[in-house]
Amino acid sequence: MRFERSTYLTVTGLVVWISSCNPFAPALEEGNPFGDLLGDATTIEGFFTNFRNAYELRDLSLYEPLLDSSFTFIWRDFDAQVDREWGFSQDLETTRRLFQNSNLIRLQWNQIITRDELIPFVRSRVVRSFNLTVTLEQGEVFRTDGNVNFTLIRQDSLAAWRLVRWRDESEL
Repeated sequence: MRFERSTYLTVTGLVVWISSCNPFAPALEEGNPFGDLLGDATTIEGFFTNFRNAYELRDLSLYEPLLDSSFTFIWRDFDAQVDREWGFSQDLETTRRLFQNSNLIRLQWNQIITRDELIPFVRSRVVRSFNLTVTLEQGEVFRTDGNVNFTLIRQDSLAAWRLVRWRDESEL
């Protein structure tokens, strides 16, 4: 059988294309593959994106870098009518247990109620409303909403924002 030159080039091109194509290793897409997962931590909106994703993925390795080492969490103990607080280590342990004992966490950020630049570009206070749903392993579902009152800090205008103070303003 005799091939014409154009047929030979077509078959050769097809063989080269097939041999370079691996259906088990799809082509790389352009852009950042984590573009929807990781927000730009140098922006406040990016900080909130990363916070939501850390909760929804229940991933402490995404959550911990969001906290400053001097972090304080403050909440209202309505039974005792006093404010209570804990620091960095206790928050990580409490959050780790939450992540381990839940099957599903959904966090929806709503409008920003207040945003104050306490020190321009390096310290900001943001009060934002949220809706949180936590489904535990046993199937129990807890829903809450309210406001977070976050104080965010960073070293300079190019650094990532970190949470230094969180006052929980939800009515659980």
